[in-house]
Amino acid sequence: MFLEALGSALLGLALAWAAAHRLPHRLPARSLVLSTGVAGALLGAFLTHSALGTGHFLVMLVGAVAVSAALLSLLLRPAERFRRRSATA
Repeated sequence: MFLEALGSALLGLALAWAAAHRLPHRLPARSLVLSTGVAGALLGAFLTHSALGTGHFLVMLVGAVAVSAALLSLLLRPAERFRRRSATA
């Protein structure tokens, strides 16, 4: 159980670091992105472990990465070039 949590936390941290490195202009502060990635991975690992039980290590890591990516996508802001100004501005 400890190795599952450690592995999923490291995967979430790696995913968050890659997102923060690749899209710094569309994400908030790096500390928020990194902590969201780790928390999402731990939540995904917990949910997958609760649904499937023990013995599904690789599937649990896939679930951890999926939930972490979903939470990180909620932090994305729209790109500047796609913003429209209102007619009254």
